[in-house]
Amino acid sequence: MSEPERPTGQASPAEPQHPTGLAAEPEGPNGPAPAEPRGTADQALAEPEHPIRDAPATDRRAIWGRLTLLLLTLIALYVLWPSLLKVFQAWPELVTLNPVWFPVMLAAEVASFACIWLLQRLALRTEQWFAVATSQLAGNAFSRIVPGGAAAGGAISYRLLVTAGIPAATVGTGLAAASIISTATLFSLPLLALPAVLAGRPVPSGLAQSAWLGAGVFVLALAVGAVFITTDGPLRAVGRAIQAVRNRLRRKGEPHTDLPERLVAERDHVRSTLGRRWWEALLSALGNWLFDYLALLAALAAVGSQPRPTLVLLAYVASMVLGMIPITPGGLGFVEAGLTATLHLAGVSTPDAVLATLAYRLVSYWLPLPAGLIGATLHRRRFGDREAAPA
Repeated sequence: MSEPERPTGQASPAEPQHPTGLAAEPEGPNGPAPAEPRGTADQALAEPEHPIRDAPATDRRAIWGRLTLLLLTLIALYVLWPSLLKVFQAWPELVTLNPVWFPVMLAAEVASFACIWLLQRLALRTEQWFAVATSQLAGNAFSRIVPGGAAAGGAISYRLLVTAGIPAATVGTGLAAASIISTATLFSLPLLALPAVLAGRPVPSGLAQSAWLGAGVFVLALAVGAVFITTDGPLRAVGRAIQAVRNRLRRKGEPHTDLPERLVAERDHVRSTLGRRWWEALLSALGNWLFDYLALLAALAAVGSQPRPTLVLLAYVASMVLGMIPITPGGLGFVEAGLTATLHLAGVSTPDAVLATLAYRLVSYWLPLPAGLIGATLHRRRFGDREAAPA
């Protein structure tokens, strides 16, 4: 039986609004929670229809934003396709590599992932290894299959961690802190090559520029991080800006007024925790990148190339920075093109650089995709029926 039509001019009863936290409370793993049954005509009338033509302007802007990002992704892949094709065409040559080095590459990547799990666990102030590991695997895999995947992958990790019972504000602040520490550590890696530069060892100009750029970004990130850690004003300003945007985009919900104070409180919690265990966070962030770098060295050893490790480190950092460009999924194309070119600058022949790049990306990019699916499935089986933790 169809719903009775609402008389003209009759206002629909207002439904109670539920205040949200720092971000929208995540849906369950099976989609949105089912609506309460409506047994009366008045309850049926309380649910307004939302025809497509009445979609808010913010939704239309979001659609256009996604279409623009998709167009940029297609353009980038078109430009980078020759480099990608060169790498993919080396696939049959993988059988010529020394098989001893494949377990070494795999073990290095497993250790790299374990380090990022430890860093996130410290920043989140939780003992839930399983929840941290599975959410990171799922978010990491998702970030590698969609354009601009870093934000999307972070949203997936956020949702899964909140579903596991960790408060939403803690998750938001903890993931942000872990990301800042990890990124700052990446840009500090060129400093490890500084002794070789000071000793007079020749460094190709392209890699030298990458080293100086990385050092400069590291100093800048360190300064910005110090400001946010030691002072409240800039953090409150960021919180007010995010709060204003959130309230503007979600006008039907109850406006937020306490986000700046919550961010300061969470910052203080993270600072107090890492203040006692800062060395663990630093070692975890370093381990995350250095084990990944060791996987690249193992790939080069598998093809029989032995360039200077310091030059390979500079090439690695340059390619990882290119991979942060939020256009293609997981830096696809940017990393392959950048790593092949910078390895050539480091003294690796072009055929060996292409083959080593393919072997390295096999264990660092492609194998984590099915691992993410497994992680999401295991997380759903354990936490799928639990309610999200309050903010």
